[in-house]
Amino acid sequence: MELIPGLNDDLGLECLTRIPFDSFPAVSSVCRAWNLQIQHPYFHRLRKVSGLTRPVFILAQAQQGPTGSDSTEKCQATPAYWLSVFDPESGSWTRLPYEPVFPGELPLFCGVVGVGSDLIVMGGWDPETWGVSKAVYIFDFLTGKWRRGADMPGPARSLFGLAGDPNCRVVMVAGGHDEEKNALRSALLYDVERDVWAPLPDMAKERDECSVVFHGGTFHVIGGYETDAQGRFGRSAESLEPNTWQWGPVNESFLEASASPACWVAGDGEVYMCREGHVAALKGDTWQSIVEMPDQLRSSQKVMMWRDKMVAIGCPVYGEPYSAYVLDLKSRKWCKVEMPIDYSGNVQSCCGMEL
Repeated sequence: MELIPGLNDDLGLECLTRIPFDSFPAVSSVCRAWNLQIQHPYFHRLRKVSGLTRPVFILAQAQQGPTGSDSTEKCQATPAYWLSVFDPESGSWTRLPYEPVFPGELPLFCGVVGVGSDLIVMGGWDPETWGVSKAVYIFDFLTGKWRRGADMPGPARSLFGLAGDPNCRVVMVAGGHDEEKNALRSALLYDVERDVWAPLPDMAKERDECSVVFHGGTFHVIGGYETDAQGRFGRSAESLEPNTWQWGPVNESFLEASASPACWVAGDGEVYMCREGHVAALKGDTWQSIVEMPDQLRSSQKVMMWRDKMVAIGCPVYGEPYSAYVLDLKSRKWCKVEMPIDYSGNVQSCCGMEL
């Protein structure tokens, strides 16, 4: 049976690879043959090689009132969070359905990471009890459905770093703190396809609120602070050797100064961070400021890569509505993104995917 009547299968597959990512669930439900094609790993590789994939950014974001700022009464309560989806090529903002897997609200401070066509949401705090969750939930953009993953093993951890390897479909979870507020040295690896967790050797340092970046085929854990430091971020970083699954030597002065590593991003062969109102790039062992950030992004920045562009989201002062900008890393020019007021709430975590 032909994929598309009247066309040979090669042409039929070419047609299927050109459907927009948000139509995957509808198209895959048309017939068994289309579903098998869209679910096959070759389908995504073909889209990528053909330049047909497009970037998508997912944000765990506070629901914002119609006026763009919460009332005094609302500010006293913890806002509810949802999953926002931003398509930078079309400029569209939508919401990802999260019920019934998250009855009521998204967990506070949950981690989000994309691997292949899967969005993984893990951990966080129950919005009502503030209990720490070990739960893992996975949304498949191909089917438009959620599934439950295996819970995170070990102590319940909060404010951990995580990143994904899109090729091997694995996710690293590192550091954070346990329910007694003790910073952790432990790290875990999650195989998304097999739904299996594996422990990794302990890191050399405790790293609460660290950042994990996957870059150059390696997981890098940056910054964070030890239990006794209580929020005083360190300057060091350490990397997991991909061939031995052992930690390499600690780079004690990876950062020029102690700072929160929350604004890290890797892409186009470079590593970037936001610091003191500038975007800086790592050149050898030196951080070099490449462009000043817009005034509207001076606080609470979140950054994500989009090919040779950077998407930055933040606010001028903590608590103010968020704005979004795109930085062209070649011309080093900023362009403001149209952001509906409903999508201007606080962002706790975010990730980028290529679909």
